[in-house]
Amino acid sequence: MGFDKGHKEFHRLEMQTAWHTPAGYPAGIQQKIIAGDLDEKNKRGNRTRLLKFVPGTYTTKPFVHEYWEEVFLVSGDLIVGNDENGKGGEKFEGYTYAVRPPGVYHGPFKSENGCLLLETHFYDGSK
Repeated sequence: MGFDKGHKEFHRLEMQTAWHTPAGYPAGIQQKIIAGDLDEKNKRGNRTRLLKFVPGTYTTKPFVHEYWEEVFLVSGDLIVGNDENGKGGEKFEGYTYAVRPPGVYHGPFKSENGCLLLETHFYDGSK
């Protein structure tokens, strides 16, 4: 099964608009979908997105989802495993990567100075 995201040659991304806060995330985290479409209700599709954290923003609970996820920390810092008050966790900085299969709990997350992530989400379609 392939992942059709259309044909997009190199083009400049307009980085000032089309950002929004995903459902269930705090206001200081925003996404910009740059390719594809993920249908979580019907468990199909794929997407590539940018996710940015405003400095000091954190989540309070771990995440879990039914799709594959690849995450590349492009810039800034990301703390993984903080508590509900934003304390603790392990700090990572630019050029770090994670890949997670469906059903894996991860987070919570915090960024002290802000960060930019490149993420790919997809259902494998083999089930």
